[in-house]
Amino acid sequence: MTTSYCFSAGQLQRMASALFVAAGASADIAETVAEILVNANLAGHDSHGVQFVPLYLARIEDGSLDPTATPQIVQETANTMLVDGNKGFGHYMSRQAMSWAIGKAKQATICCVSFQNATHIGRVGEYAEQAVKAGCIAIITSGGASRAGGQMVPFGGSRGVLGTNPIAVGVPTGDDTPFIIDFATTVIAGGKIMVAHSKNADLPAAAIVDKHGQPSIKTADYNDGGYLLPVGGHKGYALALLFCLLGGLSGHFDQEQSAMGGMFMQVIDVAAFTPLATYQQNVRALLDSIKATPPAPGFEEVLVPGDVEQRSRRARLAEGIEIPETTYKQIEEWADKLNVTL
Repeated sequence: MTTSYCFSAGQLQRMASALFVAAGASADIAETVAEILVNANLAGHDSHGVQFVPLYLARIEDGSLDPTATPQIVQETANTMLVDGNKGFGHYMSRQAMSWAIGKAKQATICCVSFQNATHIGRVGEYAEQAVKAGCIAIITSGGASRAGGQMVPFGGSRGVLGTNPIAVGVPTGDDTPFIIDFATTVIAGGKIMVAHSKNADLPAAAIVDKHGQPSIKTADYNDGGYLLPVGGHKGYALALLFCLLGGLSGHFDQEQSAMGGMFMQVIDVAAFTPLATYQQNVRALLDSIKATPPAPGFEEVLVPGDVEQRSRRARLAEGIEIPETTYKQIEEWADKLNVTL
């Protein structure tokens, strides 16, 4: 069993924010990114939480991430936007872009957003949750593919050429447990391999192959040139490719590497189609009726998307968030380097 440390959400957020400020970010940007990272931990998705703090600090140090950059709209119509992230924090860019998109959707029913010069955006479901709080439905994808290489093998392929290419969808329910779909098109997200490695734990079966194409459950095999497998075989692979093509709406295509990809958002104002309160009541009634289905043998209950995250959030707000020792030690090393007191 690996050692871990327990912190409150507030403690983790203050630590992450202080480190980002010390690395050059403004207080506003640092606090936003830290909040989104901790929100991922609260939702039970440690794969997209504060374990990324050391990685982002390393990217700031090597110049691939500009901690001072803010996003800007470089092209727009009544219900579309092209947003330039300027290589700043993807979390800050995505929250701001979602806010802009919600505003446009309220005026023009639907808003679609494409992006350029974006960095890692963290947990995609975060921005779906932002939309549902405003009474909107959101669809968010992030995908990339290149013949130069990638984390995921195409169905029937022997080497990786795609990213993990996630999708998130949010639908408002009128309560604190919205309908949220949030998953990678790989069997497991890449961040979950980082979590397993930090805990010295094995991976699920049929999630990765080693560099020779042989099935494995060892994080060491993945880190030594292994690849992720698409969820659902050819179906997950097809979705992963679709999200690359949606990302390509930014207009960028690397001819040399045959590379395309990026992030895409679509926000829909529910009230433009039907009264929001009535729609939310009907959605909740439907979901509750599904949950009332008698559970199959081996299951205690039927859940719907969003339930697990909300239960985790309540528990972790009350009990704290466990951080593996390996992750905390990396954070401590950066704190010493940046002269930050944790």
